[in-house]
Amino acid sequence: MNEMPKPNAAHARLHALAGRWIGQETIPPCPWDPQGGAAVGHCDNRIALDGWVLVHDYEQERDGRICFRGHGVFSFDAATGEYVLHWWDTLGVAPNVFRGAFVDHRLVLNCHDSQGHSRTTWELPGGDTYRFQMEMSQDGVQWQTMMSGEYQRQF
Repeated sequence: MNEMPKPNAAHARLHALAGRWIGQETIPPCPWDPQGGAAVGHCDNRIALDGWVLVHDYEQERDGRICFRGHGVFSFDAATGEYVLHWWDTLGVAPNVFRGAFVDHRLVLNCHDSQGHSRTTWELPGGDTYRFQMEMSQDGVQWQTMMSGEYQRQF
């Protein structure tokens, strides 16, 4: 019997995001949210498929109620050497596919679709905190921050 393939060190880098997280978020005024404001982000991330993927479930709370939900699956594409995030959310648009790499302790993923360019960055300094930023651009050159947050691991 042949031995099954196993996840490698690239897959293991995603494991730093595993756990339950809560964070304070800032939404600057933008076209999607002209008022902007503060929010609380809740993330439940779990390693799945024997370490091949990380499943990410997200909820954003504003004014005491959940106003946005998202579901993502992170993986590593060995053929391209890229990290990949497939993302669905309560905006109801087709799933987004983000691709990118770790740059030192930051995971930077990009998506280009009919709504423009999106860039997400997870800064993982180690331990039980991380920082996140979501940016948008129409041309892929000039970027606008859509949301940023700092999260603490709950377990």
